[in-house]
Amino acid sequence: MDYLAERYLRPRKIPSTACSGCGLGQVHKKILLAVEQSGIGTDDLVWGTGIGCTGRQTFNTWKGDNFAGTHGRVYAMAVGLRAALPEEKKILLTVGDGDAFGIGLSHLLHCARRNVGVTVIAADNFGYQSTGGQYGYTTPQGFVTDSSPYGTREPGWLQDGADILDILKSAGATFLARHSSFEGQKAVDSIEKALDNKGFSLVHFIYPCVTHFGAVGLNSRDNGKIVRWFEELFSAKNRPGRGPHVTSGITHDARGSRPEFAAALRSRTREIREGRHVQA
Repeated sequence: MDYLAERYLRPRKIPSTACSGCGLGQVHKKILLAVEQSGIGTDDLVWGTGIGCTGRQTFNTWKGDNFAGTHGRVYAMAVGLRAALPEEKKILLTVGDGDAFGIGLSHLLHCARRNVGVTVIAADNFGYQSTGGQYGYTTPQGFVTDSSPYGTREPGWLQDGADILDILKSAGATFLARHSSFEGQKAVDSIEKALDNKGFSLVHFIYPCVTHFGAVGLNSRDNGKIVRWFEELFSAKNRPGRGPHVTSGITHDARGSRPEFAAALRSRTREIREGRHVQA
């Protein structure tokens, strides 16, 4: 058993539930490396999960406290927990692209607006792969999927100048980053910084789905070919107008620039209790 899994994960949840060649295991391990690098123990962090491939991979794996939310609702649950838990307790959410950028987007934006002290790891495999490979909110335009046999026609959140991280920045997020699941220490460091932020953080991981996106969208289950396609996706040569355009690294770091939601709420409550409340 991997030493990180033995230290942080429940034995009955190992090995991975992901398909062979899936990048979710890489994302999961990077989270654990960042946790270890940060010196966080199993009693220091509450781990919440969403629905889909990502939720199934990470649900109830953490040896500490866990919770799960139905479609797009894990953020609303996290807001309540953030207000109830001690400030030093970390809250981590692992969600998929549908949970983050589709059905859960409204809740996600409100989390960013409030600057709620949670770290969101959004693991994106370019569609609804756990339910059969339907196209989603980041599927590259023109790609064949099980629900778009002639190619997707809808624009996504990662092309034609649009970037979902820009929307989250405008909403009020104080730390944002993007990486591929193949990256190493650079990605781990981004997660560590996200966990350190006393405010809303999101790290967007793009990872390969061999079973659906690879087999149908790329017409191959060959891991080497799929890896090369993802390398090109993150290449500096990849420019807007050539499909999805993504860059790796931290895209926004404003840690400490805004009050954290729960801390501000507690401060306001104290003011009211002590009679220092001033009517706006």
